[in-house]
Amino acid sequence: GLLAKHVGYEHSYPHCWRCHTPLIYYAQPSWYIKTTAIKDDLLRENEGTNWYPETIQWGRYGDWLNNNVDWALSRNRYWGTPLPIWRCPEGHLTAIESLADLGRRSGRELADLDPHRPYVDEVTFACPDCGAEATRVPEVIDCWYDSGAMPFAQFGYPHRGEAEFASRYPADYICEAIDQTRGWFYTLMAVGTLVFDQSSYKNVVCLGHILDEDGRKMSKHLGNVLEPIPLMDEHGADAVRWFMLASGSPWQARRVGHAAIQEVVRKVLLTYWNTASFLSLYARAAGWTPGDAAPPVDERPALDRWVLSESHRLARDVDAALEVFDTQRAGRLISAFVDDLSNWYVRRTRRRFWDGDPAALATLDEALRIVTLVMAPFTPFVTERVWQDMVRAVDPDAPPSVHLASWPAADVDVIDDELAAQVALVRRIVELGRAARAASNVRTRQPLARALVSAPGWAALPAELVAEVANELNVLDMANLSASDGDLVDVSVKANFRALGKRFGKQTQEVATTIASADPATLAAGLRAGSASIDVAGLGTIELSPDDVIVTETPRQGWSVASGDGETVALDLELTPALRSLGCAREAVRLIQEARKSAGLDISDRITLTWSSSDDDVAAALREHREMIAGEVLATDFAEGAVRSGSATATEGGLALDFVLSKA
Repeated sequence: GLLAKHVGYEHSYPHCWRCHTPLIYYAQPSWYIKTTAIKDDLLRENEGTNWYPETIQWGRYGDWLNNNVDWALSRNRYWGTPLPIWRCPEGHLTAIESLADLGRRSGRELADLDPHRPYVDEVTFACPDCGAEATRVPEVIDCWYDSGAMPFAQFGYPHRGEAEFASRYPADYICEAIDQTRGWFYTLMAVGTLVFDQSSYKNVVCLGHILDEDGRKMSKHLGNVLEPIPLMDEHGADAVRWFMLASGSPWQARRVGHAAIQEVVRKVLLTYWNTASFLSLYARAAGWTPGDAAPPVDERPALDRWVLSESHRLARDVDAALEVFDTQRAGRLISAFVDDLSNWYVRRTRRRFWDGDPAALATLDEALRIVTLVMAPFTPFVTERVWQDMVRAVDPDAPPSVHLASWPAADVDVIDDELAAQVALVRRIVELGRAARAASNVRTRQPLARALVSAPGWAALPAELVAEVANELNVLDMANLSASDGDLVDVSVKANFRALGKRFGKQTQEVATTIASADPATLAAGLRAGSASIDVAGLGTIELSPDDVIVTETPRQGWSVASGDGETVALDLELTPALRSLGCAREAVRLIQEARKSAGLDISDRITLTWSSSDDDVAAALREHREMIAGEVLATDFAEGAVRSGSATATEGGLALDFVLSKA
C-alpha cells in the first residue's frame, strides 16, 4: 500500500542493428590506456587540424575529445592482435616490446612464429620478478588500435622502415564517414599523440553516409544494398565516381540509386564524350592537327576568346575548390563548363567547324585539353581514352597518360570578365527570345523580321555578339526597344482582394475601385519599380506593393514579348512572303540533313539531289534559295525533276516535298 502510482516510462534503449533484439549491458574487467592524461594534448592537436566541414572540429569530434574517457583497450575474443602482457601466478606483469624481446626472454627462436593465438599463447618465460612461469593474458587488443597504429605499423617502424615513416608522417589527408569521429579519426589522433606527441593527419574530410533512394541506411537484412561492382558494371566506374564526388556535398548524407547515376552519364559524361568526338570528326575532315598555325587568341572571334577565358577560369576555380577539398563545387564548375562548351560554343560555332576554321579547331582543342585534365581525378577512365585518342594520337611527345600530365596552369591574362558578362547577357536575351517564340507558336526555323531588346548593357554589346543573338533567335534584324514606335503590350490592372483585405478590411472595395480607374501603364510601371501611390476617398494617399495589384500584360497583335529581371525581348511576328519562303527553305535543309544522316554519309561527303513538290509555294522557295540549300547540304547537283518511283525519298507533309539523294 506504499506505491502511489505505477506508470510506464518510454526511453531510448540500444538494439541490435541486424536482428533488432535488445542489448544487455554488463561490466567486466578490462585493460585501459589512460587517454585522459593526454586530453590537453589531443585538444591541441585537434586545434591544428583542418576539418571539412569545419563544424565537426569543435562540434561532434570536439565534444568527444572534451568528454574523453580512458580507452578500454582489451577484448575477450579469439581473433585479433594479442595483448603483449605476460602474468605469473604471483600477479607480476611483464610488457613485451617485440617478438625479438619475447624470444630473448623465452630462450627460443621465434622468427617463424605466427604471433597470434593460439601459437603465441604457448610461449612462456620465467618471471623477471620471482622466477615463476609467466603466461600471456587471454585478451586481445581492440582492432581500432590496429587502425590507429597504421601510419607506423605499415612500415614495421620502429624496428625498420624509419626513412619511409619519417617522410610520410603525418599524413596530408584522410577521409572517412562521419561515424569515424569515435573510430578511426580518434584512434589515429590518439595513438599518434601518445607515441609521437603529434596527430597522424593534417587534413580530414568527414563524409556523410550513403543511403538508398528512399533515404534509408543500406543494410543486407533490408535488401536495399547496392553492390558497387554491379553498379559500376551497369553505369561505368566514372559515373559512380562522379556521382560520389560531385553530385552533392561530400559531408551530407547521399541517396544513391540507378536514376541519379544515369543522369550523370547523360548530362556530364556523354556530353563531354560527344564534344571530344565532334572535335575529332571535324579535325579529321579538315586535315587539322594541334600543331597547325592558328591566329593569336586576341585576334580570334569573340566566342573563341570567351570559351578560352572560361577554360582558364575553370582551371583556376577548380584548383581553388580542390585545395579546400570541395569536390562538389569543383564538379559543379566542370559540369557547367562542359554544358557551355557543348550547348553554346560548339553549337554557335558549328558553321566554322564545318568550314575547317583553324581558329575554331585550335580553340576547342585547347578547351577540351583543359577540361580533360581537370576532370581526370574525377573520371579517370573516359578522360584517359580521350587523352589517348585526341592528344597522344597526334602528339607523340605528350605525356603518355592524362594522369602523368601536369595540372593546367590558368593564364589569368586570358580571363576576360567583361567578355564573360557580355556573353552572359547574350544568353539571357536568347532565353527570353526563345520564350517569346514558344509563346507565339511560330516554329523555330521560321525566320522573323526583327527582335527588339531592352536590357542594361545591350547598347554596348559589340556587333559580333548582337549577330550571335540574331542568328540564335533566327531574326533578320535586331534593334533597341526604346527606339520602337509605341508600346508593344496592353496593360490591365485589378485589385488583389486577398492581399488588400488584410490591410483595408471593409474599405477594400473603395481601394479596388480606385485601382480599376487608375492608368494601367503608369500604375504597372510604378509597381515594377517597387511601389505605387494612389489617392483613395476617405483614406487619402496609400502605397501599393506588387502583391496588392494583379498586373496582366497582353502582347499587342503581331508581337510576342517576354521579360525577366529588367530585360525584355519583343519579336515581330508578321510573316511576309519572303520570310515564309526562307522558312520553307530552312525546313527543306533540315529534312535533307536528316536524310544524309540516315543514309550513313560522312559529314564531308558531297551528294546529288533531285526534288519535286506539288506545292507551288514550296517549289518557288526551293528555286529561290537553291544556292543556299545546296551549300548547306553539300549538294553538287540540286535539280528539280521527277523523283523516280521506288527510290529512297523523304517526304514532309507540311512541305509536300519529295526528294532523292545519293553520294556524288
